[in-house]
Amino acid sequence: MGCANMIPPTGGPRDSIPPALVHVRPGDSTRNFNSKRIVFEFNEYIQLDNATTNVLVSPTPKGTPSYNSHLRTLTVEFHNKDTLDPNTTYSINFGNAIKDVNEGNVMKNFTYIFSTGSALDSLIVSGKVIIAETGKTDSTLIAVLYRNLDDSAVYKEDPRYITRLNHDGTFTFRNLPSGIFALYVFQANTKRYQSKGDVFAFTDSVVNPSTNPQPITLYAYVEEKKEDNQGAGAGAAPNISGRNTRGIANQDKRLRLETNLANGELDLLQQLEFNFRQAPLKYFDSTKVRFTTDSFQNITNYRIIRDTSNKKITLQYNWRENTGYRIIVDKDFAEDTSGRKIARNDTLTFKTKKLSEYGSIKLRLLNLDMSKNPVLLFTQNEQIKASFPLTSQQLNVPIFTPGEYDLRILFDENKNGKWDPGKYWEGKKQPEKVIIIPRRLNVKTNWDNEVDITL
Repeated sequence: MGCANMIPPTGGPRDSIPPALVHVRPGDSTRNFNSKRIVFEFNEYIQLDNATTNVLVSPTPKGTPSYNSHLRTLTVEFHNKDTLDPNTTYSINFGNAIKDVNEGNVMKNFTYIFSTGSALDSLIVSGKVIIAETGKTDSTLIAVLYRNLDDSAVYKEDPRYITRLNHDGTFTFRNLPSGIFALYVFQANTKRYQSKGDVFAFTDSVVNPSTNPQPITLYAYVEEKKEDNQGAGAGAAPNISGRNTRGIANQDKRLRLETNLANGELDLLQQLEFNFRQAPLKYFDSTKVRFTTDSFQNITNYRIIRDTSNKKITLQYNWRENTGYRIIVDKDFAEDTSGRKIARNDTLTFKTKKLSEYGSIKLRLLNLDMSKNPVLLFTQNEQIKASFPLTSQQLNVPIFTPGEYDLRILFDENKNGKWDPGKYWEGKKQPEKVIIIPRRLNVKTNWDNEVDITL
């Protein structure tokens, strides 16, 4: 007794098994279905989670059924007599709606099938959805089928058949009747194409279900992205010297501008930028800006460019590495549309980075199809950091920012150097496509990074 280690009982291993179906009335794959309700019995107590979102009935019934769970029983009830069409095969996919009570184990994608006619339809449409801009997949989307082939049906009507995408972007419609359909992809939270800001995809032609269909690939896109109205990130300077102004009221009365300097250093791959985020500039006088070396010697061979929004000014110059510079501005060099100016004459002191802080890259892209106007994209955290239109299968860049990059190839149809979305309402134009290169590139500092990539 003195040697015993007294601990509470563990209660045994954790329950990780989802509920299992014991019995269903009427039975699965029932023909000549004429019941108002379906009753499922499980081997343990269950709970129903967000049935409105999780449960998909396909084809879409005329009236929405109700779902109720009690202890080990789940009941689906059709309230109207004409909710279901005659001679039609229906499937009810419960998605992630059915869970056990104790541990919340999900009975994933449990599907029940029945027919209001004498036979079960057995045709299939299958495929895959790729996000055109990134080459990735998104399992939160849904694929839909319309009997109505009019282009306007996507925003006037609910689709006839709906199915979810799998984790790899694939989808399968089962138990379809014969005929032709229009195939689209929507966001899961909507059953119509409501806005150009929605994720959307379409096929160039109608689809025909069959017993052994060829997979169809759709490329999803957002035609008009929502503007990012967020302000500057952390570390933005209140004025060009970096001195803090006193209080919010004083800051609002003074012209604030931000630069793209990091720790007082300018990236050799960038030009010097000044951003005015409070309001557009009413006037800007470049003669009241003096650009010098760190020893105050004037520099003349540079350009100052103001963008069309009047919120950004760029100083373009052929920068030398590891060199100090100064920007000296008069207090009246600029004023925004709210009458703000800087408080006094000011000086910005900075230096450029060293060449040894960069790497060089030499990439050979084998089997690359040059006829598709490829553009090589370097990305980090889904943000494009650099892009290079390719004129051959080899790319040499003498100065490149070190780091780990994901690589993609954009097939730039219109040769404008950037990805362009599809346009459904303007000639049903498909989006430009991006493929993922399944390897990362680690660009090392002060190193010649030579890599062969086979596509």
